[in-house]
Amino acid sequence: MPRAPHPMPLLLLLWLSLPHAQAAFPQDPIPLVTSDLQGSSPLSWFRGLEEDAVAAELGLDFQRFLTLNRTLLVAARDHVFSFDLQAQEEGEGLVPNKFLTWRSQDVENCAVRGKLTDECYNYIRVLVPWDSQRLLACGTNSFSPMCRSYGITSLQQEGEELSGQARCPFDATQSNVAIFAEGSLYSATAADFQASDAVVYRSLGSQPPLRSAKYDSKWLREPHFVYAVEHRDHVYFFFREVAVEESRLGRVQFSRVARVCKRDMGGSPRALDRHWTSFLKLRLNCSVPGDSTFYFDVLQALTGPVNLHGRSALFGVFTTQTNSIPGSAVCAFYLDDIERGFEGKFKEQRSLDGAWTPVSEDRVPSPRPGSCAGVGGAASFSSSQDLPDAVLLFIKAHPLLDPAVPPATHQPLLTLTSRALLTQVAVDGVAGPHRNTTVLFLGSNDGTVLKVLPPGGQSLRPEPIILEEIDAYSPARCSGKRSAQASRRIIGLELDTEGHRLFVAFPGCIVYLPLSRCARHGACQRSCLASQDPYCGWHRLRGCVSIRGPGGTDVDVTGNQESTEHGDCQDGATGSQSGPGDSAYVHLGPGPSLETPSSPSDAHPGPQSSTLGAHTQGKGVAWEGPSAVWTC
Repeated sequence: MPRAPHPMPLLLLLWLSLPHAQAAFPQDPIPLVTSDLQGSSPLSWFRGLEEDAVAAELGLDFQRFLTLNRTLLVAARDHVFSFDLQAQEEGEGLVPNKFLTWRSQDVENCAVRGKLTDECYNYIRVLVPWDSQRLLACGTNSFSPMCRSYGITSLQQEGEELSGQARCPFDATQSNVAIFAEGSLYSATAADFQASDAVVYRSLGSQPPLRSAKYDSKWLREPHFVYAVEHRDHVYFFFREVAVEESRLGRVQFSRVARVCKRDMGGSPRALDRHWTSFLKLRLNCSVPGDSTFYFDVLQALTGPVNLHGRSALFGVFTTQTNSIPGSAVCAFYLDDIERGFEGKFKEQRSLDGAWTPVSEDRVPSPRPGSCAGVGGAASFSSSQDLPDAVLLFIKAHPLLDPAVPPATHQPLLTLTSRALLTQVAVDGVAGPHRNTTVLFLGSNDGTVLKVLPPGGQSLRPEPIILEEIDAYSPARCSGKRSAQASRRIIGLELDTEGHRLFVAFPGCIVYLPLSRCARHGACQRSCLASQDPYCGWHRLRGCVSIRGPGGTDVDVTGNQESTEHGDCQDGATGSQSGPGDSAYVHLGPGPSLETPSSPSDAHPGPQSSTLGAHTQGKGVAWEGPSAVWTC
């Protein structure tokens, strides 16, 4: 009998067709500028070592970014590359100053066992600081994962190899996260060849190894791990998984955050022996509110903590269900809201075919299951091994909590329903001359990067503004054996605010983009100010210049009615033209450093900037000062 069609796409179509839904659902913003990098310098791209024949055929096979001080480390297939970001600032191009090579010795046997040769290389999936002197690197190693320790500065191996099982996936296509906290490695990945045993695991420290329950769908059900972070007494894991509480609707995915106590010592021989006693998880809610809530359920990427309105927040990219109307959203979540969510009610299914409901408080044992021993309500228990069996048995059967963490602003910062799906996010929370502006950089599955001002800010913007849409993909430099669609997908973003660059990773290569290209506005004051770019400012003598570095106390926002210097606005690349109505300008004093055109091609927009078009929406914000906003 053929399966009935899944109801979700029909429900979403109906939702979008309702009058109240159309009125409430935000429209996609139109980019102020669209551009590409087809004429950019070849030095800004890196595909792998020139002498590497495999890289010439397959490309880089990028896996992971890691920035330590002023060094950018790039984990890839068989290599880890080290880039001196100070040298990048001096214009030496994207050339590694050193690299390590770690090849699998079992490629041929791996291929004999039925795997494709391309799958049998050593894909470096884990690259984390072990301490101030060492890195831990783990690779798939022909489906036999292994780990090594390397010196951070030398990239020389130190000590013996370690098993990578439960620390690194067997297959490069499987997800994983890893982080050191208080000397122990906290990892989350698939722990077996078939990827049927998903695990959250602690190892390598002085505390006993612990893991999540094996083959228990209430704990983890086909998770895709995205990010891990240490915060106070806990380590938090962010992932998406098939929602066990929505099995009636099929394979619906939900975004989750789980946490474990760093001081967890495991349970007793009677319950949860060598397993977490503190593993709890809850849902992340990224949705557009209204009479019918529209959800973006599938977490794709997450940033580390960033300041948002004076509070620590994580920014995430979410998409709709795979069988739904395609759409993306950016939501931020306050860390303290996430913490508060773990104090909510537990959730359970009372019958095999029944709905999941909150557990009444009178059925919850004491101390509260999931608590850290020696802290709060569990302060009288020196170790988790001393917790009552009733507590251990309860948490084993009830790892899911009822509440969902709401977005920081009660709705997404940005939604997109008519564009390519978003895949990556990076956030500069201290942009602008006063270091108080938030800028989002978003990667997508079609190779474009969006530069976005979210709602809020000093001017209390009601809607997000897409400052620029950049086509960052180059088929000539990044293509390989993959399909054209897979090759264009952005799989990593890394900000270097000090060097004024954004590193963009595709499967086959990496490229860096400047955070701003203010020189394209030339001497056109109106175009410079209407761009609303917090990295750009108007200089009386030098035109539109880039603001780089800290400072900004000498930036003066004035409305000089007597000024007649509006600059040359006949630049066809911007589509803007100034006139006598321009009375606001930004004067930059000696506070911030200013980027001046480094070459004739920077000073005069032309084929190298490849600006395709420009749009302005209403009056442009000239600048956001501490107490005044001037418009052009």
